[in-house]
Order: sequence, then structure tokens, then C-alpha cells
Amino acid sequence: MAELVAPTVLLHRAWLDARDEWGRDVVQHGSGLHHAKDVDSPEGFADWVRLLDTSSDESVPMADGLVHATYWWIVENGRVLGSITLRHRLTESLLHAGGHIGYSVRPSARGRGLAAKAVAGVLAHARELGLPRVLITCDDANPASARTIERNSGVLEDIRDTDLGRTRRYWIELT
Repeated sequence: MAELVAPTVLLHRAWLDARDEWGRDVVQHGSGLHHAKDVDSPEGFADWVRLLDTSSDESVPMADGLVHATYWWIVENGRVLGSITLRHRLTESLLHAGGHIGYSVRPSARGRGLAAKAVAGVLAHARELGLPRVLITCDDANPASARTIERNSGVLEDIRDTDLGRTRRYWIELT
């Protein structure tokens, strides 16, 4: 059974396998990975994992334009199947297009309901943070992601053109 796991250097090889299945230049939503990061070397990977861990610490100042966020990997039997993040607040840009929660599941693990279960797990953490509601967005051309959000009580607010493309914006009430 898949579970949400905090990023760890112990899953370096498993994470690289997932990344390679997606493709090295493919954006993995919810991963916190930016293309310039060295994740192939053990040292670079450890630095990135440390950065992900630190990003949830509200006592650590964030760089301009960034918000505190908590990251998890979706893991089953030592295999990384995806990633998900919970952003603790929204900037104007995140309100317009990115939302509180971002996620992705590697191609070979799709169609099993993993994203819906991961979102449900992260919604519990959002409640613990005291968020009254969360925004989740997806590409308008991604019906599987829309179903994932709708399965978690997402209510469509609108569909708009954004820097990310045509985007569906859903709100989930937590109170």
C-alpha cells in the first residue's frame, strides 16, 4: 500500500528511477525540483532533500516570491510513485494559477487512485495548519487530475488562461 513519506536521502536511487521514467526535463508538479538542481550526485540530492525539509519550517525566512511548503513522496515498497506538496499560503501567482497543493504520479503508477489518496492525506495536514480551504489547480486538458480533485470535494470556481496554460481552479472547504 502506498504511503506519504517525507523526502529522504534513503530513497535517492528510487527517486532517480521515478525521475528518469518521467524524463529528466519534465516538470514533476509537487516535487519542489527546479531544473538547475543537481540531484544525481549523493551530495546534491542530500542538499535538495534538506531544502525540501527546511521549506516547511515557518521560522526559516523564505526567498522573495516563495512560500513555506511541506513535501511528501508517494512511496510503495521502496518505490517512489509520485510527489505532493502543500503550500502553507498563497501568493498572487499561486492564487491565480498554482494553488495550495501540487502533485504528480509517475506514468507507470497512474490510474490506481494514488493521487486522490495522496490529496486526501494532505488535506488532513492542511486542516492541522488551520487553513479554512485550499485551492487546487490542474491543466484544463487533464481530466484525470480534475477527477482527482473532484473526488476530494473540489468545487470548480473557474477555468482561466494562466502562465501555466488553460487552468481549472478548484476550492476545497476544510471547515
